[in-house]
Amino acid sequence: MGALPALLAAALLWAGAGALVNLKYSVEEEQRAGTVIANVAKDARDAGFVLDPRQPAAFRVVSNSAPHLVDISPGSGLLVTKQKIDRDLLCRQSPKCVISLEVMSSSMEICVIKLEIKDLNDNAPSFPTDQIELEISETASPGTRVPLESAYDPDSGSFGVQSYEITPNDLFGLETKTRGDGSRFAELVVEKSLDRETQSHYSYVITALDGGDPPNFGTVELSIRVIDSNDNNPLFEEPAYTVSVPENAPPGTPVIRLNASDPDEGTNGQVLYSFHSYVSERARELFQIDPQSGLITVSGAIDYEEGHVYELDVQAKDLGPNSIPAHCKVTISVQDANDNPPLINLLSVNSELVEVSENAPPGYVIALVRVSDRDSGANGRVQCKLLGNVPFRLQEYESFSTILVDGRLDREQRDQYNLTIQARDNGIPSLQATKSFTVKITDENDNHPHFSKPYYQVIVQENNTPGAYLLSVSARDPDLGLNGSVSYQIVPSQVRDMPVFTYVSINPNSGDIYALRSFNHEQTKAFEFKVLAKDGGNPSLQSNATVRVIVLDVNDNTPVITAPPLVNGTAEVYIPRNAGVGYLVTVVKADDYDEGENGRLSYEMVEGDRGFFEIDQVNGEIRTTRAFGENAKTAYELIVVAHDHGKTSLSASALILIYLSPALDAQESIGSVNLSLIFIIALGSIAAILFVTMIFVAVKCKRDNKEIRTYNCR
Repeated sequence: MGALPALLAAALLWAGAGALVNLKYSVEEEQRAGTVIANVAKDARDAGFVLDPRQPAAFRVVSNSAPHLVDISPGSGLLVTKQKIDRDLLCRQSPKCVISLEVMSSSMEICVIKLEIKDLNDNAPSFPTDQIELEISETASPGTRVPLESAYDPDSGSFGVQSYEITPNDLFGLETKTRGDGSRFAELVVEKSLDRETQSHYSYVITALDGGDPPNFGTVELSIRVIDSNDNNPLFEEPAYTVSVPENAPPGTPVIRLNASDPDEGTNGQVLYSFHSYVSERARELFQIDPQSGLITVSGAIDYEEGHVYELDVQAKDLGPNSIPAHCKVTISVQDANDNPPLINLLSVNSELVEVSENAPPGYVIALVRVSDRDSGANGRVQCKLLGNVPFRLQEYESFSTILVDGRLDREQRDQYNLTIQARDNGIPSLQATKSFTVKITDENDNHPHFSKPYYQVIVQENNTPGAYLLSVSARDPDLGLNGSVSYQIVPSQVRDMPVFTYVSINPNSGDIYALRSFNHEQTKAFEFKVLAKDGGNPSLQSNATVRVIVLDVNDNTPVITAPPLVNGTAEVYIPRNAGVGYLVTVVKADDYDEGENGRLSYEMVEGDRGFFEIDQVNGEIRTTRAFGENAKTAYELIVVAHDHGKTSLSASALILIYLSPALDAQESIGSVNLSLIFIIALGSIAAILFVTMIFVAVKCKRDNKEIRTYNCR
């Protein structure tokens, strides 16, 4: 098989973005469908092409000049034929037949592939007719030339028609000549004088041979009739003429006026012009010749892009008997006009929309652009540019251009761009074309969730209901889809040696925070924890915020009377009968675990013998308000209440029984506060005496040590 991978690859690195790799292969025509031509993936990798092994489809074909004939398998990277390739049908007789492909990897690197289709000598020359008939005057001198109809061979180059032979080779010979388009034709050459009386008819075989080894050939029968001649035959001034005509010349435009002279008079000297029988049908559609004047004019729409050169074989023949026509060749060159604007083709999956990640680095290829102009020369040379101030640029190569990222992309700031490519040729006047398309910036997970504030605080009263709503935290992520989907969770921590999860919970979707227990201000006045916001990207991004919960005090603790000591809510106090006014009976003390106004206590007497006693509302001291006489009763009752100052006040009460005792003396019976003061003074005095004694002993021991040089004092 003829798959000849002629690898010619050089990696050209462009502005930080991958490589452009050129690969060249060749394959002979007529290969069956499914023939493997080359392993493009391997050859491209060897040439520096970066392929991601994790991607199942390493290649994406973005341009293929013959998609019905060849293709690249996306998975394996093999270049294979899709059907039998007939070079003669694909490229006709062009000297080179090339199929072009451009493929792009998942990393947006470009590989340009040129596949040359090699010709096989699988066709033989053939003539359009089975027999060629000629009439030649017997007066034709040796050297007279008559052009013959050409043979056609679909093969190109050396496998096309190369030579002609005549059999037998006696009175006539053949000379092979080449036309402007490279095709070859034969001219019949009279080599010896003719005598009609001796022989009036000759039969020959013309053989056309190609350049194969061995050559293929085709034959046609040549029948020559020798006729009497009139005295003079038409004669052109030149055997060949070359003229030019601009394309798009309107019908009727004169091309050239031919002149063939014949000195005879009358009908023998009257010349008629015509195209030879083997002038192509297309040439006859574009040009016509006036039979009388020999003027060739334009008769059809001439397009330089369709044909550059036309060759017309013209014959001139007089109206006399046994006329021998004269022949000349007219070569018409078509001059190109700038009549085709550039054509812009965007090689992308969607010609109107291109997608690129916002993380694409500078130099990343987003699309391929092929610009063509059917004109030639300066008219067909095109310059391209990208219009507008956009973070993209256009880089031109030999057969295509690329559009690359040329700045930082941020979807959150701008999610799409409208790009316009302008192509202008160098003709005078120049023609231009524009192509607009949209570049959509796709999202990447490049933004952390952002809390509306870094610190949240909520105040809640104690004794709340478990499950009560506390507050909501909110974080926003400007990314799209899962990249912008935020979920919440509480960061593990401890509150009073207990996991924070036993205190609060959070809804992962809404950020709502709920209490899981009833808070107690007396145990926990405030606590803090962190909330984590996490997006759904891969890998995910996260941030956190601090939440502080302040537990407010509620008046939920009843005062407890601690002094005087109570037994079943009752206390007994003894005072001397001779106690005077203002005598301290007792001090009522109560405790309240609440704070502030809820814990501030006041005392009052609500029932009992209030005429004999009074109580200080702040410190709870109960004192006498009058002296007791000899006839006073021996026992008095008081109901004392201690109440706090909460909005809903709570209180505690005690029954205090006060007894008058004749055994006690008023001077001996002093309040508990005075006794305590005396006790403190006594202890202070003892400590002072002990401190002075220790200093005295230490000084005495030091003096004794100096005198006897020994230390024996403890």
